[in-house]
Amino acid sequence: MEYMLLSFVDDSQFKLLNPSQMSEAVGAYGAYTQALQKAGVLRGANRLRPVEAATTVRLKSGKTEVLNGPYAETREQLGGYFLIDVPDLDAALSWAARCPTASHGIVEVRPVWPMGSN
Repeated sequence: MEYMLLSFVDDSQFKLLNPSQMSEAVGAYGAYTQALQKAGVLRGANRLRPVEAATTVRLKSGKTEVLNGPYAETREQLGGYFLIDVPDLDAALSWAARCPTASHGIVEVRPVWPMGSN
């Protein structure tokens, strides 16, 4: 079954890292990605640009509104995702606990609901 591991982080904390700390953080995510690949469970992954690069689109009274920046004003923002295919929720939770984000943010684990299924 496919699960999406959504990484929510406080982006302002990453901006405070010095180059050595940033390199270490990027390395931890690289090692995690390699572990997922080696286990044969990784289906896709990407990090997202900072929330300042976001554009929000919504319909209001039948008209499209396009806004710069995030919709939600929260400290922790979606920073990236890992799509994994594992046997069950317990396996997904185990991988989520190993994600570097779990030590400085939140990893939300959500089962994928394939389009066209009820």
